[in-house]
Amino acid sequence: MSDRETMPGTTGRETPGSAPALPAQALRIAAGYAFTGPALDLGALLWDGVCLPDAQVRIPLPVLNRHGLVAGATGTGKTKTLQLIAEQLSAQGVPVFLADIKGDVSGISAPGTENDKVRSRAAEVHQQWSATGFPAEFYALGGLGHGIPVRATVTGFGPVLLSKVLQLNQTQEQSLGLIFHYADTKGLELVDLKDLRAVVAFLTSDEGKAELRNLGGLSTATAGVILRSLTAFEAQGTGAFFGEPEFDTAEFLRTAGDGRGIVSVLELPAVQDRPQLFSTFLMWLLADLFHDLPEVGDVDRPKLVFFFDEAHLLFDGASKAFLDAITQTVRLIRSKGVGVFFVTQTPKDVPADVLAQLGNRIQHALRAFTPDDQKALKATVKTFPNSAYDLEELLTGLGTGEAVVTVLGEKGAPTPVAATRLRAPQSLMGPVEPAELDRAVTSSPLYERYAQAVDRESAYEKLAPAPEADKPRAKAPKEEPSMVEQVVGSGMFKSLARSIGTQVGREITRSLFGTARRRR
Repeated sequence: MSDRETMPGTTGRETPGSAPALPAQALRIAAGYAFTGPALDLGALLWDGVCLPDAQVRIPLPVLNRHGLVAGATGTGKTKTLQLIAEQLSAQGVPVFLADIKGDVSGISAPGTENDKVRSRAAEVHQQWSATGFPAEFYALGGLGHGIPVRATVTGFGPVLLSKVLQLNQTQEQSLGLIFHYADTKGLELVDLKDLRAVVAFLTSDEGKAELRNLGGLSTATAGVILRSLTAFEAQGTGAFFGEPEFDTAEFLRTAGDGRGIVSVLELPAVQDRPQLFSTFLMWLLADLFHDLPEVGDVDRPKLVFFFDEAHLLFDGASKAFLDAITQTVRLIRSKGVGVFFVTQTPKDVPADVLAQLGNRIQHALRAFTPDDQKALKATVKTFPNSAYDLEELLTGLGTGEAVVTVLGEKGAPTPVAATRLRAPQSLMGPVEPAELDRAVTSSPLYERYAQAVDRESAYEKLAPAPEADKPRAKAPKEEPSMVEQVVGSGMFKSLARSIGTQVGREITRSLFGTARRRR
């Protein structure tokens, strides 16, 4: 094969006005992306510093549930890549979930602005660009910020994920699991944090110590640590994230009236100073989808593509049980039609067992200013298949909006590594105005369903002291009772304690992360 080989079906000779023939190496790479079925268009091939617009780099739509990784240093264009992929998925009827950490993804709902930069990029990659907005819903954790409130009940969130946000060690995590088990079997519904705090307070009280002993493996000291962690956690203003109505993650699977997939944007700027909390909440959303969706096997198009931004936060300090649960969730959710893309700075941020399951890779530029940077660069290069490029040199020289790509082809085999100049998003590359965002939220049909928090009877109320009218008149005023004293004085818990061994529990079936749902 000569260095001036042509694409199949051409004569090998250039005619006036025709595109030049591709170099042989570029031709071989381009052939790996010549898919026959529906695909997303990422951009045009870069070879020897030249953009070759007739060699398009694409991802087949059916392999988007084989997961992926979007990586690169800060400022290299990762967010715009997510926007580009989300737009095309929506256009092909696939719903998308995006976490908006910095508040600049909301523009996907509005048409983009044409300018010289956009026109130049579109011309370079042979993109027919037109300003287009896409159907979007906006959410906010606990209603903090602009968005429909997303809440989880403590029961639904489960002990493994809660241990992560409470920063409990492995022993404390196992102990919290026992506390959840106790509440499940006794029908004590853990809706919000005060419910869980009430149960732990009872178990550490004089009256509850018998219950504690029956749980086996849960010490008074450990239960006390958990209670203090809960109290401190709630004091940080995190109570808003837990409660009812609990968000139904099936909302993410909707399409608009015109058949386009709805882009669900979780607005996180108001909680970006609590990275461990929001990253764990993202995992709850994914775990809940896994818990509820039926098996569908390989499908022509994903039911949802879920972009997990700032993925390194999820794995930092994670217990082995937590990492095992992530790995198994990612491995199995593919057969439920859900694709997951982890978004982070380098592949080494993702554990090897998870990274091995990410079949589609878009790697933006990396920096190599320090010895640690250089080490990360070499590690990143080793995660790619053999390539015709000098990847160490290429990855440090990519411009903004350029990336190294390898995906799974239509038959499941990896495509050749392709340096790519990416297309420009057609929606607004920046945030919409706050007033416009608020209008979109309040006009959503979901707003009335989730906007108002509900505080129904649950564990806290069941354990509360009897009404004043049912108590004997006090002889003298007393100081306000502590939480433990309130729990010990609870008539409901005295009755509960007497019924141990005879009450038929309502134990909840929990999934990999210990998440659970009472409804649906």
